[in-house]
Amino acid sequence: MRFHHLAKWASRALLVSLLVLNFGLAAEPPRKSNGLTGVVQWDNYTLFVHNQRTFLYSGEFHTFRLPVRELWLDIFQKMVAAGLNGVSIYIHWGLTNPAPGTFDFDDWRSLQPMFDAAKRAGIFITLRPGPYINAETTAGGLALWSTSLVEGDIRVNTTSYDAAYQPYVSEIIRHTKSDQVTEGGPVLLLQIDNEGFQVLQPQAEYYADLEKQYHAGGIVVPQTTNDIFMVMQFVNGTGAADLYGLDWYPSRFNCSLGTVWGPVPSNLTQYHLETDPDRPGYLTEYQGGSQDYWGGPGYDACRERFGAEYEDVFYKASLASNIKMQSVYMFYGGTNWGGIAFPGTYTSYDYSGAIKETRFLWEKYDEMKRQAIFIRSSPSLRKTDWIGDTDKAHGGIRELTILGEDAHKAFGTYLKNPDTGTGFVVVRQLNGSSTDDISFKLTVASSQGDLTIPRHAPSIALNGRQSKVIVIDYVFGASGLVLYSSASVFFAGTIGKRDVLLVYGASDQSHEIALALSGYGTHVKSERVYFTSPQKGFTTVSILSQPGFKGLLTLWHSPSQLVFFADPVTAATFWAPAIPTHTANTVPGLETYWQFGTNTTVLVGGPYLVRNASLEDGGRTLALRGDMNATVPLTLVAPETVRSVTWNGRHVSITGAAEGVLRGRLEVSPSVRAVKVPKIGGWQFADSLPEVKNGYDDSDWVVADHTSTNITIPPAFGDGRVLYGCDYGFCTNNILWRGHFNSTGHEKGANLTINGGTAFAASVWLNDVFLDTVSDFSSDGEANAFFVFPSSALRSGQDNVLTVLQDHMGNDEFQNEKSDRGIRGFELVGGPGQFSTWKVQGNLGGYTAFPDRVRGVLNEGGLFAERAGWHLPGFPTNNSSVANFTARDLSAGLPDRRAGVGFFVTTLDLNLPEDLDATFSFEFDGGAQTTGEPYRALLFVNGWKFGKRIGNVGPQARFPVPPGILDHHGTNTIAVALWALENTAVHPTLELVLEGVVEGGVGPIATNNPGWTARTLKH
Repeated sequence: MRFHHLAKWASRALLVSLLVLNFGLAAEPPRKSNGLTGVVQWDNYTLFVHNQRTFLYSGEFHTFRLPVRELWLDIFQKMVAAGLNGVSIYIHWGLTNPAPGTFDFDDWRSLQPMFDAAKRAGIFITLRPGPYINAETTAGGLALWSTSLVEGDIRVNTTSYDAAYQPYVSEIIRHTKSDQVTEGGPVLLLQIDNEGFQVLQPQAEYYADLEKQYHAGGIVVPQTTNDIFMVMQFVNGTGAADLYGLDWYPSRFNCSLGTVWGPVPSNLTQYHLETDPDRPGYLTEYQGGSQDYWGGPGYDACRERFGAEYEDVFYKASLASNIKMQSVYMFYGGTNWGGIAFPGTYTSYDYSGAIKETRFLWEKYDEMKRQAIFIRSSPSLRKTDWIGDTDKAHGGIRELTILGEDAHKAFGTYLKNPDTGTGFVVVRQLNGSSTDDISFKLTVASSQGDLTIPRHAPSIALNGRQSKVIVIDYVFGASGLVLYSSASVFFAGTIGKRDVLLVYGASDQSHEIALALSGYGTHVKSERVYFTSPQKGFTTVSILSQPGFKGLLTLWHSPSQLVFFADPVTAATFWAPAIPTHTANTVPGLETYWQFGTNTTVLVGGPYLVRNASLEDGGRTLALRGDMNATVPLTLVAPETVRSVTWNGRHVSITGAAEGVLRGRLEVSPSVRAVKVPKIGGWQFADSLPEVKNGYDDSDWVVADHTSTNITIPPAFGDGRVLYGCDYGFCTNNILWRGHFNSTGHEKGANLTINGGTAFAASVWLNDVFLDTVSDFSSDGEANAFFVFPSSALRSGQDNVLTVLQDHMGNDEFQNEKSDRGIRGFELVGGPGQFSTWKVQGNLGGYTAFPDRVRGVLNEGGLFAERAGWHLPGFPTNNSSVANFTARDLSAGLPDRRAGVGFFVTTLDLNLPEDLDATFSFEFDGGAQTTGEPYRALLFVNGWKFGKRIGNVGPQARFPVPPGILDHHGTNTIAVALWALENTAVHPTLELVLEGVVEGGVGPIATNNPGWTARTLKH
């Protein structure tokens, strides 16, 4: 049945004029800037970019945790597809400035490919180059050499620290200046250091020095800070930047608490008004999950605690707090490969982000997309006043009242645009963690007076941990008007000649929307949906509960308007890609950016991912590119001019051409289901701890004879010599120490205090006899032990060697970045002797002369196999002059059930079709978090250290490796360094696992895996 509703002139002229008469246009607050550029300004509501109000909705991603440049575009496109317009990116000082005077912005450390990929995807960058970044990385991202060479404190304005960091900042300026948004680039903001304390005057002056250096070098975009703990640091005064930002993690960092949350923040608005009322509310970091720790529950538990429900409640709570600049930490976490991690976390940095470490999407991504597309679709949300909330302890507000038996269990906040009168009511459980099902009605102020909503549907319902944004006097497209909607808005805008609205709601709840229907059109025919006669120009559409319903309902279809309703899962299958369309308002350089380059879009329902879209042949062909993991129906809302559709360059048969709603089917390639996963076998084995063998020559090792150190914590005891690895150039991964002494035959043992950071281990040998292994899982990361010397192991009257192999788990963050990794105390017990010489060895060449400049300074450690390059592609295991390798399966462990280190290497061939994007993982021990076996294993894939496994601690057993590191079209070198911690048998296993595969991706992925060449060892 077809109906004729309000004509366009009525909806545009009458209703819009009513809104304008009721609310008028509020005076714009004065804009502010840093005085260096007018391209980026701000007032108390939002940023202005090129004179347009901008709601910055961002997510965190660290390119150094995904060292494959082609895949940065993959992450950026997925962020933009989810509705985000910003990405926050740390730059790691320690990786780009590995030694004093040495700078490396090549390969995966390069900034230009990152900037180029961001522009191509259409996403703004908040650049966060530190020098200190925290980020759960070793020393918080500081150059590790600085922790040893800088005198006194770091992150203060001293001559020694200035000389260390300022050349790095100059390099950041050089690589960034031409890519600022003022130059048509993606860099919108730049953060000064991270999480500092202004109350420490030398640190405040250090911040001020950083700001001056950036300005003097030509960085003109606004600078920001990140205040930890809501302590009002760097709001004003010395070191304060242009924009104040807050670091906020309301549920802290523990994934072992099940589904228990921290309190939902309700004080952000008041904090902002008291602290920084003249600038936009800015959450520089807002909790997007949590890292996990050694021995923790694993990331499945993190996803349970910080999943889609968490986003639904906490992110809408920040919306209710009138926050207009927000970055979720992390959106994509990535991998702590090599020595990137600090001691409090392990190889995976999945962080339970919206994009998994494997780069695949899950339900949390869907919820983020539902919120972000709504924000993008709602210009009125860019400027709102916080009217108040229903907290009766503070009197509540007249504009919003909650009614019904469950009213005392609900909490609502009212935001209102002072120009358009559009209202946004955010409702949630009063106890944000409650799992109760509650229902209620609202009385809310509107252009039609006070409304009680819903009018006809039974109630508004919240099923447990759920939150909703209810719009009032909401404008969509060119002329669409919604009086109110208890159904959530997913998309609102103009497509072709029609105003389009897509709302959604749970199928086991009722929903209601009152809107001005326009044109001569068709109602949906459904027993679930009821329409009332228009009142004052608005028709009420009630959608009743129908548990189990999934799909899309076309509530109204006319030549001027389309209105859809879907369940939340179906809504999340839709994408709204920005279609580049040059207009007079297009900002040069920002052609791919929504709002600045184009406001043209389509709705695409069905595919796993839509990466981009374009209109070709004068608008007759819609060309879509994206990913598919299954054959799916295709639903399109497109301009009426579209007559044909292509998907990744292939023609798609469609129906409904010229009607604007097109339907078809996307057929996935059979190759998606045909990927074969090869078995890992053919292992070759060699011993990798010759240092404990009789007659080992360490004459070329570094003599550890320093008697002073710049590292904060001094040695505990000894003879005055300092045995900290970084003081001798070895700041990461495994370190070996050899203490020589001439035995009198009376020595009973050695008293050692060894520091390696949380979850470290250290094994000790006297000559070729294993003594013991110690470890510590406290925050101290230090163990003291007495190592008894068997009398049979001593060589009276001869040189004896005490060998210590220790794990360096990374430097701490915050106040102990200058961590004391090494042997903090040493003494021989019994007899008059003492250690004559201490020698140390770590990664080949230390931080000044390490040979692998592609993989970088943190990739290798001090194991003999690493120093010799056995882990690199092409290493000749069949050349006995290089090493004595024999066939031995990894599961056999080390020979003779002994403690020590063995090295296993094999090759693996892959040959995937070029049009597939897949991720594989290497899984130890069938995926068991811990087997109880006392071993540690390092996983190398084509020379990259992409996994550290602790068999008796866990939790990580599965290690994803991205394409580019793993060659999907060739031969791969797989290696495992196995450290048996005790004289007992260990039997690790390793399998290749396919995490997932899609047809599509970003195109060819280059490999950059330099192979083996003979190395000159210092034994």
